[in-house]
Amino acid sequence: MEAQWGRFLPATTTFRMIPNFPYRRVNWVASYFLIATFFTAVIGTPLYTKHFGLDWFQVAMFLIYFMLTGLSITLGYHRLFSHRSFVAKWPVRLGTLVFGACAFEDSALDWSSDHRDHHKHTDTDDDPYNIQKGFFWAHIGWIFFKLYPRVMNNVADLRKDPIVMWQHQHHRTIAVLVGFVLPALIGYAWDGPVGALGGFLMAGVTRVVAVQHCTFFINSLCHCMGNRPYSGKTSARDSWFMALFTFGEGYHNYHHSFQHDYRNGVKGWQFDPTKWTIWILARLGLVTDLRRAAPEKVLLAELREARIQAEMRLAELKQIPTHARQCASWQKAFDRVQEMSAAFTANYAELERAVSEQVRVSRKRLEAWRGNSVQLLEGIAELSRLQTAYS
Repeated sequence: MEAQWGRFLPATTTFRMIPNFPYRRVNWVASYFLIATFFTAVIGTPLYTKHFGLDWFQVAMFLIYFMLTGLSITLGYHRLFSHRSFVAKWPVRLGTLVFGACAFEDSALDWSSDHRDHHKHTDTDDDPYNIQKGFFWAHIGWIFFKLYPRVMNNVADLRKDPIVMWQHQHHRTIAVLVGFVLPALIGYAWDGPVGALGGFLMAGVTRVVAVQHCTFFINSLCHCMGNRPYSGKTSARDSWFMALFTFGEGYHNYHHSFQHDYRNGVKGWQFDPTKWTIWILARLGLVTDLRRAAPEKVLLAELREARIQAEMRLAELKQIPTHARQCASWQKAFDRVQEMSAAFTANYAELERAVSEQVRVSRKRLEAWRGNSVQLLEGIAELSRLQTAYS
């Protein structure tokens, strides 16, 4: 390993003087690239716009490349190749592999292997971007120490896809030519050498940095920002705010609970442009076999988590002083919670039977049961407020 990467290691050096620094484990190529592109984007692009102005064509090219590259990661690398959430015809597979390479996030084969390990070993030492090791590690630090060659024994299905294997062999060449050279050539055709520099800086380098950090947010912020309505067993969280920056991937608690669903934002109002793009491609006949979690299973997961939260809060309420229990308003709220809890328990049992027997339940009924669980938690919250008032 040291021989393979030895030419990229510093010679005498500052790192040798840092006690216990594992410099022999650092992937220097990836580290140099990430650092160089970041500082080129935050320094070079502002200097370019200061001297040459902000050209609408350059902005448009940045946005188009940003969307094509970002969706190729979320739709292609993630939902198609990593989770097999749908079946895509060759134009979609080829397109997402080409523009996915332009994100400089490795090949689809490597990316999918890491991501499958992440789902299998979430929050453990075998999780490549384990949030338990800290925000920086989960966000970008793990890439600095990702060395090659690697053993990938969880992507046998992808190895059978000739287009995936072609991209795996040539993804760096594709990334440079389509991700850097092509924007520069388009910029040159638009505005000569100045346009070429702008295309390279904006649709090339700055776009790469933006897409990469949006992807990294899924590994870091989506494991520490938001709530966990479907499962509290992992650190993955749902955040509508993070969905805005990650093409809909911010509903991460749902994704970890139902990883093979082509939707991350399962509810109709949730912002998930990746889901919408897959749906449009399905209408065009370019993708098929969209996988969805059954609504009954989704609600059962929600109710199971709601029950856990309700039991925890009710246990806390048992500590309420005796004099507070004698208050008429508290007793009234408590009686109401007891009624809602009984209804909730009956709903949960009925839904659990329906799921085990694979019986479909009407949407109206599912929504009513979901509403009952919300009312129960709100009733318990009201009891908690009364407890605080009388304590």
